[in-house]
Amino acid sequence: MPVAPHRPPQLRGRLFRGSHAVRDSLLTPAQLRSSAWRRVYPDVYACASVRLTHPLRALAVTRLLVAGAVASGRSAAVLHGVDLAGPDDDVECTVPAGCRAGALPGVRLSRRALGAGDVTVIRGVPATDAVRTALDLGRIRPPEEAVVALDRFTGARVVDLDVLRAAAAGLTGRGCRAVRWAVGRADGLAGSPPETRLRLLLHDSGLPRPVAQYTVRDGRGFVARVDFAWPGQRLAVEYEGHWHGRPQQVPEDRARLNRLTAAGWRVVFVTAADLHRPELLVQRIRAALGPPRPA
Repeated sequence: MPVAPHRPPQLRGRLFRGSHAVRDSLLTPAQLRSSAWRRVYPDVYACASVRLTHPLRALAVTRLLVAGAVASGRSAAVLHGVDLAGPDDDVECTVPAGCRAGALPGVRLSRRALGAGDVTVIRGVPATDAVRTALDLGRIRPPEEAVVALDRFTGARVVDLDVLRAAAAGLTGRGCRAVRWAVGRADGLAGSPPETRLRLLLHDSGLPRPVAQYTVRDGRGFVARVDFAWPGQRLAVEYEGHWHGRPQQVPEDRARLNRLTAAGWRVVFVTAADLHRPELLVQRIRAALGPPRPA
């Protein structure tokens, strides 16, 4: 027979160690297994009324599950306000080299020493500071996804890109070259991950390098801001995200395109499917750019 939910005031809306609640006679083992509580990690429980966000999971790991753990990587980015991990994604943490914690479901541990200046506390969670978090994002694999994460992090103005590049230049040890590569490719301008991937594709395509987030103006002033532009050819490349084409967006999209056309600009639209056929996409843009101008 199911045990009736029992919620002591001390545990309502909280995270807690199940063994401690039983030890302190707040709950019996049977009551701990009732619908009043949700098991988050081994021996870590939450009141069923609590919404399990990624920051809450990070709090559970660092304060209750692994002694000395510091949220890092994508988890630290979430705490800094950039949603690079969802509620059900693994919590990424850094622990001292001598930490004896083994593999834990839903937790990704890295062992290394952090300096005192590398750690801050955000909403009660010990986490790497903005610069260290960004450098850790630069270690994501594949490398292109590191640039995607860095674009979102620097684009949110959590860390200054020049400060980050200076920090990356001073890195030594394993993986430092990969971090410098990713940091060097980030620009913090992309409005979405696909835009970052498109920018990397364009930069590696052999095409003349476009201007990112270019503001088009005519004799009357502002016309539009486009994702990528070759101003000399009045050619824009726009990533067409999932929101384009929705009924409420169509009039605005058409008006924007009409303004660009009236200003003498052409637009190449890129979809998610195009990014899976990069050779054809580059050919299309190269044809739109026309033959190189003589020097």
